[in-house]
Amino acid sequence: MANKRVVIIGIPGVGKTTLVNRVVEQIKKKKFTLESVVFGTLMFEEAKKLDIEHRDEMRKLPVDQQRKLQIEAAEKIAMMKADYLFIDTHLMINTKEGYWPGLPFEVLKVLSPSNLILIEALPHEIISRRRRDSGRCRDLAEEETIAREKEIARSMLSTSAIISGAPLLIVMNKENQIEEAANQILKALGVI
Repeated sequence: MANKRVVIIGIPGVGKTTLVNRVVEQIKKKKFTLESVVFGTLMFEEAKKLDIEHRDEMRKLPVDQQRKLQIEAAEKIAMMKADYLFIDTHLMINTKEGYWPGLPFEVLKVLSPSNLILIEALPHEIISRRRRDSGRCRDLAEEETIAREKEIARSMLSTSAIISGAPLLIVMNKENQIEEAANQILKALGVI
């Protein structure tokens, strides 16, 4: 029986949450127990106690407060049990101090992932998706900035894999090809 703790990461606008939802739909059909959690949502539940009114405001908090929120969210997730536990998160948060790791050592240690999956998309697709996402306060960026964020994300993912010992997979989530991306993840996790 599977016992997978899968951290799915990507920069904003790669279609990560949509892809996670598609993978979750497929796994539910197989009758496995499943939990899917958005790391930032759990952080936001705690951040509300700091008078944060919108999830995207958290990245404006000082890094030490963000670190505390990250660890609290990771500890809640570590208590969850399922055949497949999906953790939807980001590899980095763009703060006024610079890029803050979404999976620092303390968080990786608590989460103890079995798999790390990086979702990517082409820069122009990311820009388009960010513009269409009216429910979030996304930073709009040029293709050059997106390319730099992708490079930093890959570096952070490699480091996370080394620290955690979890295999890493990079999946391209091209526009209108979500089934192919979902199937790549399902195959890697042994679902299909």
